[in-house]
Amino acid sequence: MSRLRTTSGRGTASRVISGIGALFALIEVLYILMIVLGANQANAFFKFVQSLAEPLALFFPGLFATGNYNLDVFLNYGLAAVFWLVVTGLLARAVSRY
Repeated sequence: MSRLRTTSGRGTASRVISGIGALFALIEVLYILMIVLGANQANAFFKFVQSLAEPLALFFPGLFATGNYNLDVFLNYGLAAVFWLVVTGLLARAVSRY
């Protein structure tokens, strides 16, 4: 007979927080890929992703200015993606403990 596993509200909240962080990071990575791979910036999907990625990047755009636009996008938006994963990971861990 299998045991039914119950989860607490904290565990669910922790997973939701982690999922949100992963979604934010995914948006940033998608934007990086679209820029680096030369997506058509007049395309509606590109504009949609850009409208999500730019506010989520917070204060990171412009942090690094190497002179290479693609490298700048990779560093700045990549750092924002890592930021979201770390911050939401810490929040999820804190929520699951208390």
